[in-house]
Amino acid sequence: MLLDDDRWAELLERRATRPEAAGERLSSRPRRPLLGADGRLFIVAADHTARGMLGVRDDRFAMVDRRRLLENLLVSLAHPDVDGVLGSPDVLEELALLGALDGKLAFGTMNRGGVMGARWELDDRMTAYDADSIAHGGLDGGKVLLRIADDDAATASTLEACAQAVTGLARRGLPIMVEPLPYHITEDGSAKLLDDDDQLLRAVAVAAGLGATTAYTWLKVPAGRAVSRMLSVTTLPALILGGAPGPDPEVTFASWQEAMTVPNVRGLVVGRALLYPADGDVAAAIDRAARIVRPRGASGG
Repeated sequence: MLLDDDRWAELLERRATRPEAAGERLSSRPRRPLLGADGRLFIVAADHTARGMLGVRDDRFAMVDRRRLLENLLVSLAHPDVDGVLGSPDVLEELALLGALDGKLAFGTMNRGGVMGARWELDDRMTAYDADSIAHGGLDGGKVLLRIADDDAATASTLEACAQAVTGLARRGLPIMVEPLPYHITEDGSAKLLDDDDQLLRAVAVAAGLGATTAYTWLKVPAGRAVSRMLSVTTLPALILGGAPGPDPEVTFASWQEAMTVPNVRGLVVGRALLYPADGDVAAAIDRAARIVRPRGASGG
């Protein structure tokens, strides 16, 4: 067990008595370049809880146990082919205090204001990191979620906020992941992902043009039925997102494998599907995904 009772107690103690320690650890940790020799990236995502997304498959509260989440992240980050983690401030600070981010990439999630299930869900404001805190806090880049719904005016403010985030990080020479997804508002007023390849293509096109420069923009896109067509609209590098875990992990792994054949796809950003696999074997799930990103097992660090 990587997070035993003593280590857990020490983490809780430092959180209470040394609030400055997390920032110090993030800023002073050993760093690495964005890309290694193979030009691939494998990032584990752990920013879900900051917008109220707590469930995995049929368990609505699978992610509420922070100790279990951190244990699974420690297992993931121990794999040599995992390049880093995408997280909200609480998660990244905890991992830094545990020493798990040394030599790894740390991407900070920025807009978590679109709380899952809320009426304002698509008015997804910057409530976590901003460009300054990423640049001066020892992080390696940022990420925004851009949900586009033609029938919800809140999309406009989210577009503007995401564009400002792209520009802000680019001015500091830092990469940003932009995750464009098409949504619509259902009859009961809730936001729902659109399963439509044409709408996804359109969302990617919009995301690819956000900000005063796209020099540091990476796209984070789903492994859908037409990844090659979706990404033909841009020359920007892309990472495949994991999304909600499906009932058959083999189908999921196969979709990632196929997506990796698209020329501007550089790797994976996957969270719940690997941190909470159906069989509970996090190490095996991580290793399986690592072999997809790096078939010959070459290290990206």
